[in-house]
Amino acid sequence: MNERFERHPGACVAGARGVPPRAERGTAARRPLRRAVASALAGALAAVAAVPTFAQANFPQRSIRMLIPVSAGSQTDIIARIIGQKITENWGQQVLVDNRPGAGGTVAGTMLVNATPDGHTMLLNSISHAVNASLYAKLPFDTLRDFAGVAQVGSTPNVLVVPNDLGVKTMRDLLALARSRPGKLNFASAGIGTGTHLNGEQFKLAAGIDIVHVPYKGTPEAINDTVNNRVQMFFAPLSPVLPFLRDRRVTPLAVSTAQRAPALPDLPTVAEAGLPGFEFDLWLGILAPAKVPRPLLNTISAEIKRVLDLPDVRERMLALGIDPRYSTPDAFDRFIRSEVDRIAKIVKAAGARVE
Repeated sequence: MNERFERHPGACVAGARGVPPRAERGTAARRPLRRAVASALAGALAAVAAVPTFAQANFPQRSIRMLIPVSAGSQTDIIARIIGQKITENWGQQVLVDNRPGAGGTVAGTMLVNATPDGHTMLLNSISHAVNASLYAKLPFDTLRDFAGVAQVGSTPNVLVVPNDLGVKTMRDLLALARSRPGKLNFASAGIGTGTHLNGEQFKLAAGIDIVHVPYKGTPEAINDTVNNRVQMFFAPLSPVLPFLRDRRVTPLAVSTAQRAPALPDLPTVAEAGLPGFEFDLWLGILAPAKVPRPLLNTISAEIKRVLDLPDVRERMLALGIDPRYSTPDAFDRFIRSEVDRIAKIVKAAGARVE
């Protein structure tokens, strides 16, 4: 053993001295080969980098599944079909709208996070995605960790409406009446934890008024009882309340969003009408599983933007009371995080909880 180490002292120790001249000549002879291999490898890597990514070159490879957490015929469902049709026409792969209502959207959300993260399964959801993070005691997923934003696609307000015979013409009139009769006025919602409920709770907190929540099974019932003055106010979703506004069956006072609604340009926002900084947006957006590669998310998001910029798509969405509004994946992720934090405070103050 010792004789072997003396003859080849560099065989076991890197950088050892006393390497025989023949070994030096062998090492020197191999250097040009190593440089050639390294050069070839660098060239190959550069060539790979120049090839379009999977997301750009091969997507989509089959039909795309668009999960919807509500029933067919709803506003969200209609928007999904409008967008899906345009994607189908451009990409040559069918966008299949898959309605999976139930548990406030958690059924569809669970299906999404369990889907293969290859971009072929997406979810079109609303503000309920952020609401559920604090409304439900337990969820089968993590709202912030298990989803990736693809793009926000639209914004729609609630409209603060009151009965015609309440004797109220402006939001300031309503606030004055509520303050003169604490605990006597009721506000309707389409159900506990819905956007209409939390919008009313936020209004109650921002205005510092004592009003009583009356939950209904859905929006139609809440609108009808507002018309008949069984409840005195309702933050009604724009699309279903528009026919009542056209027929002058209820009195509109303000819209909940930061900007005025294109469908009601003369109606002030709640902030303009007397509560500065107030905003409640029933936004819509597309989500994907969190592990979808970022280049693929960007590819899908760019297609969504293209669709939203089409004049006929904008016209159809505006007719439904939805203002087309696009945001990038990163921007949409940040927005969802801010919404989760903001809504959690409202849910806590309202004491709303679903076990």
